[in-house]
Amino acid sequence: MPASSRSRKKSTAKKKSTRRYSPSAGKNVETEMRAMKKGKLKSGRSGKTVKSRKQAIAIGLSKARKAGKKVPAKKS
Repeated sequence: MPASSRSRKKSTAKKKSTRRYSPSAGKNVETEMRAMKKGKLKSGRSGKTVKSRKQAIAIGLSKARKAGKKVPAKKS
């Protein structure tokens, strides 16, 4: 690798980030994760116990959306 390409500086202009999820939406996910770890979290239609971490997060975000909290739209 040539020396000139290694010593190049990256641009210092930073994009201003905005929150994608509200802190209260994070609390919803946290609550669902706790319920899942205790074995109390049930799936919607079938009523089966949720064992997947991803599914617990999805349920938490879904509840946050229904409550009108700041959460990005579902990617379906």
